[in-house]
Amino acid sequence: MSEPIGSSHPEPSVGIFWSVRVGKSRVLVTDATVLSHAEAYGAALTHPRGHYDVWEAWHRLGPAGLLRYGLPAEIADSEYEDHPRGRIVYGTQTKTSILYTDQRLQIPAFPQRIMTAFSLPTKKTLVRSDSHYRS
Repeated sequence: MSEPIGSSHPEPSVGIFWSVRVGKSRVLVTDATVLSHAEAYGAALTHPRGHYDVWEAWHRLGPAGLLRYGLPAEIADSEYEDHPRGRIVYGTQTKTSILYTDQRLQIPAFPQRIMTAFSLPTKKTLVRSDSHYRS
């Protein structure tokens, strides 16, 4: 498997992510907001952008633009729901991150890759399935 696009965030973050197939590998691509800048949503902190909007902005860059930003060129030829994806929110009452993800990504080691990319502590992160994140 490939390493995540970009570096890990310096502090715990919320956000959205995809696992994009590039050749025989899967690349983790992310769009994140550090907790100190996250938006309140009820008893949670969340990332302000959604999968569709982020994907469309990336899609408009075209293959060359995507590569300039370190993103897989495969994004230009696919739709956001073609790839397993998920979202991370932070529960302000429980002080726990919740990683909602496509069940296909709940394989050994992949949730840990996501937690590392978002600087999430393993002991304070729950991994959950969600019907929104099926591909």
